[in-house]
Amino acid sequence: SVNLRVIKGRRSLTTSQPQATARRSESTHLLTRALNVVVSAMASTRAADEDLEGQRASKLARFDEASSSAAETPESRFVVENYHAYDMKPDTTSVKTADKDDEEFRVYDEETSPRVREHYRQMRLNHTVEFYERMEVKYDFSKGQCRRRMTLTQAFQELEDYVDASDPDLDLPNLVHLLQTAEAIRKDGHPDWMQLVGLVHDIGKIMFLWGSREEGQESGADGQQWSLGGDTFVVGCQIPDSVVFPQFNDLNPDMANPKLNTSNGMYEEHCGLDALKFAWGHDEYAYRMLAANDTTIPQAGLDMVRYHSAYPMHDKGAYKHLLRPEDEERLEWITIFNKYARVRGVGGRSVHATKPRVRPSHR
Repeated sequence: SVNLRVIKGRRSLTTSQPQATARRSESTHLLTRALNVVVSAMASTRAADEDLEGQRASKLARFDEASSSAAETPESRFVVENYHAYDMKPDTTSVKTADKDDEEFRVYDEETSPRVREHYRQMRLNHTVEFYERMEVKYDFSKGQCRRRMTLTQAFQELEDYVDASDPDLDLPNLVHLLQTAEAIRKDGHPDWMQLVGLVHDIGKIMFLWGSREEGQESGADGQQWSLGGDTFVVGCQIPDSVVFPQFNDLNPDMANPKLNTSNGMYEEHCGLDALKFAWGHDEYAYRMLAANDTTIPQAGLDMVRYHSAYPMHDKGAYKHLLRPEDEERLEWITIFNKYARVRGVGGRSVHATKPRVRPSHR
């Protein structure tokens, strides 16, 4: 195993320009060091193939021991997946999202900023089956294809100034949100892979490096980002009224196609979660990128990455007629993760007063 020491970033969000530049440089340097150690540790883990079966047996033994006492602690769930055995406590009421009450977040109404309203209008206007299939081809990872080879450190540096145009609650760089999410997961004692998911779940927004305005993949809060962020919906079937700003649904070209505008559309009933095509965005790109790189993140973590923006499904209960019974447990994991993905501050402090600490670890 590899033990990593705590590295504290000291980036200020409210200082003068010279101070901010200096502290930003320091934060970038510290983040680079931390992530380099993580990448090195991951490489070492992958190299230890001969010990994998021993680790699996040990963890399964711990799981069996823990399961024997599970009846005495019904509030806990013990899960084994990809050789991980841990005690999952689904109570996330301790997660505090800045200085707002939970019901004050994700409010989309007539008072929502014009920037956010226009973002969702463009999403409804442009996300079609044809667009999804076109992006599948453009961002194909098969046969070793890629757009650029880079380290995680380099990817995070590219995202350092990225601001999500779809978020009505946050206008700070996306990297701040990623660090806060990972830190909140760590503080609640969840396993290393889930902390890592918190750190990388939005990394797919790096598509802006290869996208265009016409494809909705620009950087900057004032750019066209309708294919980078925002709540996703299933293309190829009727768009549910549970999406934000449902008044824009009729703008979608597929809703004029009788083969695509019904409840099932182009899908078979109970076809299953993985058969559905959600509006192309950073979630799908990140999932495919991780899979192409032979990630060791377990399936629950990959579901968190791939479906965390599918709020109509995991938050509003849409598409149940297209899901299979086994998909219900997968949705539970996504819902648990999204308690943290909505974090806009840690420990009750305003996001502007929070200086996230980078504490990555991997065994």
